[in-house]
Amino acid sequence: MTGTLYGVGVGPGAPDLITLRAARLIEGARVIAYPTLAGGESFARAIAADLIPRDAREIVMDVPMSTDRAPAQAAYDQGAIDIAGALDGGDDVVCLCEGDPFFYGSFMYLFARLSARYQVEVVPGVTSVTACAAQAGRPLVARNERLTVLPGPLPEDELRARIDGAESLAIMKVGRHLPKIRAIIDSLGLTAKATYVERATLANEVVLPLADAPDSAPYFSMILLTKGADPWL
Repeated sequence: MTGTLYGVGVGPGAPDLITLRAARLIEGARVIAYPTLAGGESFARAIAADLIPRDAREIVMDVPMSTDRAPAQAAYDQGAIDIAGALDGGDDVVCLCEGDPFFYGSFMYLFARLSARYQVEVVPGVTSVTACAAQAGRPLVARNERLTVLPGPLPEDELRARIDGAESLAIMKVGRHLPKIRAIIDSLGLTAKATYVERATLANEVVLPLADAPDSAPYFSMILLTKGADPWL
């Protein structure tokens, strides 16, 4: 019999935000898989490090840092081959994914490659959007409001149009795009309604009004923006 592949969300960073189901699977895993970025350490593994058995086999997928999609796709191709080998040998594989596996999660690329041939179960995790809102003390939507989630790398004109037409926003993957995003929000007269969050739930977390945000931002940063009056008051 072949093993089962588990795509496990480990949350936004704080280890105690890992769900009980995810923790149980990680603690019992014989094979653990996770991505790394350009040869660096795995953030997903760091979150779950205290739960990983010492004798677990680890499958590392090194994803190159490139705007060209081909190298990353090749890394997931190889990762899928390695995981399939473990599954064919009868071992379950627990694949770690920061945040939630199906919300901008790397696991979706493995799911696309393996779900037709193997049993796959997805364990949801706390997303960065909800973690940032909680840490900032900013409810995102109420009643019939709409929440728009935007990636920071969008072209400037498209980003402006989508911000202008939205009610409540979470802008992810801010990083090096912070100056562009900040300029758009400021030009729309919305800076006072925006909150900047980086490394939510970690010891070096930063939560600031966007006007006070630093000049540069890490990849794990987000801007929350609510345009209207607070409807929950």
